[in-house]
Order: sequence, then C-alpha cells, then structure tokens
Amino acid sequence: MDSIIVTGGAELKGQIPIAGAKNACLALMPATLLSDEPLTLTNAPRLSDIKTMTVLLESLGAEVRSMQEGRVLAMSSHDLTNLTADYDIVRKMRASNLVLGPLLARAGRAVVSLPGGCAIGARPMDIHVSGLEALGAEIELKDGYLHAEARKGLKGAVIEQRFASVGATENIVMAATLARGTTVLKNAAREPEIVDLVRCLRAMGAQIEGEGTSTIEVQGVDRLHGATHAVVADRIEMGTYMIAPAIAGGEIELVGGSMDLLPAFCEKLEGTGISVTPTANGLKVARSNGRARAIDVRTEIFPGFPTDLQAQMMALLCTANGTSVLEETIFENRFMHAPELVRMGAEIDVHGGHATVTGVERLRGARVMATDLRASVSLILAGLGAEGETVVSRVYHLDRGYERVEEKLSAVGARIERVRGE
Repeated sequence: MDSIIVTGGAELKGQIPIAGAKNACLALMPATLLSDEPLTLTNAPRLSDIKTMTVLLESLGAEVRSMQEGRVLAMSSHDLTNLTADYDIVRKMRASNLVLGPLLARAGRAVVSLPGGCAIGARPMDIHVSGLEALGAEIELKDGYLHAEARKGLKGAVIEQRFASVGATENIVMAATLARGTTVLKNAAREPEIVDLVRCLRAMGAQIEGEGTSTIEVQGVDRLHGATHAVVADRIEMGTYMIAPAIAGGEIELVGGSMDLLPAFCEKLEGTGISVTPTANGLKVARSNGRARAIDVRTEIFPGFPTDLQAQMMALLCTANGTSVLEETIFENRFMHAPELVRMGAEIDVHGGHATVTGVERLRGARVMATDLRASVSLILAGLGAEGETVVSRVYHLDRGYERVEEKLSAVGARIERVRGE
C-alpha cells in the first residue's frame, strides 16, 4: 500500500494548475445515459473515481473512450444492454447512485445497489428516492438494491427536498429532463457542480432554468442529443492548494481558479491573515506575516463553507495564533483526522459536531494514517509546515480526489514523495 512522505520546512512558490472538478465530472458522466448520441467531456480530471464511473457506465453498455491522457472522455450510450448497477462497482464510490435517475428516465427501469464511498456519515438515499417517486417511479429496496420502475414513464411534479442534497438534486434534474411536463424542484442544491451539470444538459437540448438558485424548473423534452462540454474547475482541489502556502509559507498562483467558486472559504482564509488576490490566470495566495490567526468555522451547504475543506482548514488552524472552533453540520463522522493531527502535536478537543483547536507554534512530523479522502490531504498539508518527516499511510483515499498531488506540490518547492507499496 502506497505512502506519502513529507519533509516540512520548505516555503512554496510557483503555479499549480487546477484540474476539472471530480464531483462535477462524476455527475456529468451519467448524463450520457440520457441520450443515444455521443457526449464528450473536456477538462476531465485523472482520478480513480473517474475510472470507477467509467467501469460502471461500461457495465451498462455505454462506450467510454479516454483521450488526451485522460483529459477528454468521449462517451456513447446508443445501446444500453444492462440496467443493473452492480454492488461490486457501486460500493467503491457513492456517486455511482447518479445512474439511477438517467436510467429511469430513458429506459423506464433501473436496479442500483446502495452506494459506498468514504465512511464520513450515513448520507441516506431517501431524498433521491422520494424525489424520483414524486416523478412517478415505483422504488423498492430488496437485498441491498433499489429496484426502480416507471411503467407509465416519468411525469413532472413539484418536489421540495427536506435537505438541499447535491446528489439528489442531480438525480432528480437528470430524470426530469425526459419526464412529461414541468418539474419544479424546491430547496435545490446551489453548488457550482449543479450549475455545471445544468449547462451540459442544456447543451444536450434540455430546458432548465434556475440553476444556482434554490428553485430549479425543468420542462421535459422528448429526447436529448449529443454535446461537448468542458468540466468546471475543481473548487475543492483549489481550496486545498490555497491552504498549502498558508501552512508552509510562500506564494502560489492557482491557475484556472476563481474566488466565485469558494466565496465563504476565501473570506475565512483571508480572516486568518492570508492574502487571496485574483490574477489574470486564476488567483494568488500568500502568507508573509508569520502565523495565521485563529478563526471559527461552521460548515454549510453552498455558498457556505464546504464540508470538503473542513479537514484542510483544521490543519491550518492547528498552528494558528489562538483558539478556533470548527462546527461540522453536514456529516457526523468528519473529525476522524483530528486524532492523527494530535499525533503530530496538535491540541484538538472534539465534542460531537464541534472541534476546539488551540494553535501550537509548530507541528512535529509523525507516522499518521488517512481515514478518508479529505483527511488524507489534510495530513499532507500539516506535514508541509511540520518539523521533520511525516509519513501518511493508506493514501489510496487520496487518489480518488486529487490527481498527482505529489507532483503538483513538488513543482512549487515542497519536499514530498510517494513510496510505492507492495
């Protein structure tokens, strides 16, 4: 099993290109199931989760070609030969559930295993199921699989989500594109990944309005056609690398980034005393005045502070001047990185959904273990500013969401290497 070794103390300087968004691409890929014409995605990230989604789509009969070193995905679902998303594939990644809505809309039937992914909370499927049932689907859970059928086709409806779920919004919107009549989705998720999906669906001929707001309206059409779409920049990768110079010191330009993708995060980062400045190519982040300042953080749905950047922000606050309180409101098990940071000398007290972090002068390198995707990169970030050597094990989590992280950080001066396991 691979490990990442980080030797702290090196200031960072240079540019890091931001890849296409993992979470956007994983929603865009199932959109190919809505049409028998080709869908091509450019600016695709090169990640293990993308490979998993590729395997899933191919198991359903779709053709997926990876071109230009994985940056372009050419897909075609002209012949769906299977309507069952098998457990052995779906268990590896939660986003696999996003084939449910498209299969129901186009084929009128789907059997999808309950999903897997990081163990950071229950993340139930009930919002997906109730939304699709409102569109006319009949869904039953049997032996760990959702058996869904729309015998008379899907029909538009007014749906109000009890929680602004990103995945459920994506599933419902995709299904509604081919439903009869008008669907109004209230309390819809507003994330940039939702906006990106709608732009792609619109390019395929869908009639959708309201993306980026809490109400999305979809007028169903008879069929969708092919399209070419560029995946939006990954705001979580961008935010992660924004924290790197904040911890290690120095200055980095994030090429392709935009402050609009992370308004609340940028505000909090600037509140710690870190400089964030737009540039012609993206944005620049610099730390030049000693330790960051302590600040309180509360995770929220977009446009609030993203839960996917909470672990990385905690790594920064471990060496901030003062005491910070982080409140996690999205996932109940998302402080699993805290004990590993404590092994590096951090002072963290976790009580339920709150973590109190008292900043120390400097962390110490240690052997630590990644527990999930975002926790893994938070430990690498902590290692950048720590004294001595940090060894992060179980980094297979990392490859699900960050492409070539050691190469990108090495290019701006970090002392980091991957050690291949057996």
